[in-house]
Amino acid sequence: MTKEPNADDPLPTGERVKRRRAVFAAVGAVWIASATAGGVAGLFQAFGPAPLGRDLEVSTLVLDRNGKLLRAYLTSQGRWRLPATREQADTSYLDALLIYEDKRFFHHRGVDPLALMRATYQLVTHGHIVSGGSTITMQVARLLEPRDKRSLHVKLREAVRALQLEWTLSKDDILGLYLTLAPYGGNLEGVRAASLAYFGKEPRRLTLGEAALLVALPQSPEGRRPDRSPEAAKRARNRVLDRIAGHGLFSNAEIARAKAEPVPKARKGMPLLAPHAADQAMRGSPKEHVLRLTIDGALQKGLESLARDRAQALGPDLSVAMVVVDNATGEVLARVASPDYFDERRAGQVDLTQAVRSPGSALKPFIYGLGFEDGFIHPDTLIEDRPIHYAGYAPENFDLTFQGTVTVRRALQQSLNVPAVAVLDEVGPSRLIARLAEAGAPLVLPRREAPGLPLALGGVGVRLADLTMLYAGLARQGTVAPLVERLDSPPLPPKRLIEPVAAWYVATVLLGTPPPENAAGGRIAFKTGTSYGYRDAWAVGFDGKRTIGVWVGRPDGAPVTGLAGRVTAAPILIDAFARLAQPLQPLPPAPKGALIATTAKLPPPLQRFASREEAGEAMAPKVHIVFPPDGASLELSAAKGEAPDPIAIKIAGGTPPLNVLLNGMPLNARQSARTLFFEPDGPGFVRLTVTDATGAADSVVVRLQ
Repeated sequence: MTKEPNADDPLPTGERVKRRRAVFAAVGAVWIASATAGGVAGLFQAFGPAPLGRDLEVSTLVLDRNGKLLRAYLTSQGRWRLPATREQADTSYLDALLIYEDKRFFHHRGVDPLALMRATYQLVTHGHIVSGGSTITMQVARLLEPRDKRSLHVKLREAVRALQLEWTLSKDDILGLYLTLAPYGGNLEGVRAASLAYFGKEPRRLTLGEAALLVALPQSPEGRRPDRSPEAAKRARNRVLDRIAGHGLFSNAEIARAKAEPVPKARKGMPLLAPHAADQAMRGSPKEHVLRLTIDGALQKGLESLARDRAQALGPDLSVAMVVVDNATGEVLARVASPDYFDERRAGQVDLTQAVRSPGSALKPFIYGLGFEDGFIHPDTLIEDRPIHYAGYAPENFDLTFQGTVTVRRALQQSLNVPAVAVLDEVGPSRLIARLAEAGAPLVLPRREAPGLPLALGGVGVRLADLTMLYAGLARQGTVAPLVERLDSPPLPPKRLIEPVAAWYVATVLLGTPPPENAAGGRIAFKTGTSYGYRDAWAVGFDGKRTIGVWVGRPDGAPVTGLAGRVTAAPILIDAFARLAQPLQPLPPAPKGALIATTAKLPPPLQRFASREEAGEAMAPKVHIVFPPDGASLELSAAKGEAPDPIAIKIAGGTPPLNVLLNGMPLNARQSARTLFFEPDGPGFVRLTVTDATGAADSVVVRLQ
């Protein structure tokens, strides 16, 4: 870093001249000594091996899927030291740097005798320093091995270290060390940290004025800090521009425009995108210095801005969280865990995508999905929305009205509570919880409570990330891709949620959900939810490629008057889809076996859903799997080297003919048989389902071990 006589240098002129003459004499001695192999070897031996920067502590960087910086972390010494390479710097900056600091950088071997002679001659003829004799390699040696005092011995050591560095490292490696270590004032080190702090951008694309300022600052980083001494910074920048003007790389007009550029007068904040995801990655890999996430930085930035704007409009206590998932891979493309990481009132550093909250009606699609899978309802099956009691539990709709006889399609699109509870009563609350847990999304029940029918209306806890993953499983026609946020994460096998036909039924029904006010319908499949007491508002939707989940509420769980999924969260969901770079994609086509028919043309058992009372349960007991019981663990028995023995299934009740399904596939057996057997493939979970002529069904999940 060349030193110039200016207001930044506190030494008296006479003292400066004496010291600099001594310095040049020392460097000249080094060059003479290095002229012989014996001299070089002797100097290398005297000073020992040089530090090469290979164990240099740098800031940990969290990058997005395209390699763009999401967030950087301070070193243990509290410095912003971002590793940099030649390819990461603007060519105008590199040209100006080499012209100003070391024109023969790519030709000398660490010490430039021509520069030393020129500097010495200028010192003698002008009486002050016109240009310095230190090469970039010598400056790197000084940065790698800093010394508080300047002396002949220290200068000699720098020169020897420069020769050693050139002997061991490539020119690009040495230049990279300079670009990483050069001081820029305060705790800024390296051209990337300086460019981000002063210009708010990476140094890949700099104006000529910005490039010249970054060349000038390391010569006197504290005296020329733009945020403290903008005039000194401007003068230093202009001296660099004057020096490089006569080398033919930049026109006079470019130099003039560069001098007219304003100098920044304050530091900008370092990038802070997806801070919660970055923190999580850091905790998971504390020894790694470069972490690559699946997040798309541009999308993340847009959604963070959306969340911040909506949270401010909703009030000072409300927060917004969002998750965007790639349906095919399970990769998290964006995760907004709070509107503002530093907003204490909104508990900004709490990751609300991982908070357990009540989903309201957002679980209803999975209740109907199991009903479709079991074969006792179809989207166009008629179902009753009328007052009903279940052992003292009387569900009501959100608007406290009832719509009478409706199709299952309409019941789900309108989020009617009574039909959903009726279907859950047939499916079984425990089975719903078990199925979602198998898919990787465990639900959290209130303490000491057993699964019950209130599950249909949100009487359980779920995380936004898990709920978004489940909806992505609907878009994938029934298989869930586990969420991943690290690009280097190994691929994880998908997990089964529901059968493809059932998932397709749910998706096509949700595609017809009435949109929020002033939004176009039929573009995405989505569902909203509002928890009891207006504490949580949800909206989760998907197209053929991506799924987005939105949560709105208070971080402390307090109720908010008027908070509702359709009114509060759904408009944010629609805006989030509008900010995707790619256009909306259609849902997958109907899988094999899907039944597309009106209510009148459905098979008779599917035309109308019959509750237990309507089916005359007292006269004809509902079909029931007596053995094995739901949730049981069965030991497989077999002779050594032979297949496991068959396992019995015992069925009670129901109206023949009976149909038995093993993991969704028909089991060959007499349709009137009450006891039958199946041959297990081996250890694992199996699902057994039986349906009768009335459409009634029962299902159990059993573990074989």
